[in-house]
Amino acid sequence: MTTLGLALGGGGARGLAHIHVLEALDELGVVPDRIVGSSIGAIMGAGRAAGMGGSDIRDFVLDCFAGKSLVFGRLWRTRPGSFQEFLADGGLRFGQLNAERVVRAFLPLDLPLQFEDLHIPLGVMTTDFYGKLECEIDSGDLFSALAATAALPAVFRPVRRSGRVLIDGGIFNPLPFDRLQGKVDKVIAVDVNGGPRGGPDTMPTPLEALFGASQLMMQSIIDSKVHTHPPDLLICPPVSHYGVLDFLRTKQILEETSPVKEETKRALDGLLSGRKAHARKNRVAAAEAG
Repeated sequence: MTTLGLALGGGGARGLAHIHVLEALDELGVVPDRIVGSSIGAIMGAGRAAGMGGSDIRDFVLDCFAGKSLVFGRLWRTRPGSFQEFLADGGLRFGQLNAERVVRAFLPLDLPLQFEDLHIPLGVMTTDFYGKLECEIDSGDLFSALAATAALPAVFRPVRRSGRVLIDGGIFNPLPFDRLQGKVDKVIAVDVNGGPRGGPDTMPTPLEALFGASQLMMQSIIDSKVHTHPPDLLICPPVSHYGVLDFLRTKQILEETSPVKEETKRALDGLLSGRKAHARKNRVAAAEAG
């Protein structure tokens, strides 16, 4: 039997498009043998690894980001409960949220606490800040790993775990399909990194410049890896015109990227039935859609 690995890339709110790929797999009755992810990809992967279907994840995010008051209410609940907790968080540090609290506030309450309790093996990519290397976590506490992989600098403060200071997994490995190669027969990768949109007449804001520079760096890493050792199937949803923090546009993002599901189903059908030429053709078509 052919084993299948699924790599879900980082991209903030752009990663909501991962849901279409998860739904496509569900509708074809395909269950990945292993999932790896960076940032939002790891979070989506955790939901699937815990037993949630793509439609379950869709319903959850639509409810979670249904309006500003709901989102701000969840964020308000992440504030320190005491002065001691405030000091433990690092005191007054403008612009940096506690990633662990935010992750817990925006994930399902029944998500397993440990990797070992997941239904599908999951690898969560993080970056060891002082070690200067990528770090895949696949055992122990799940929430601290998800917080670390999502800890985008300047938005979230780093996460301490096992003697390491960890930040966003996308810094070193934004689309970790290489972590699956040699472990499974077929590798599917979903790239939702996108990139800055505009022209010479558009001057980015400081925040747009920060995020855009990060995306350019990550895309360079992705392109280099794809050129050297490509996955068996690369899906690139058209997400560049959405912002990294556009979670309040969840419904719009899901509606406007909906064709990705059928594209993915056609490409998967070719890949898993052994029609290699057809699979390659669909991989290129999916990539060009971005």
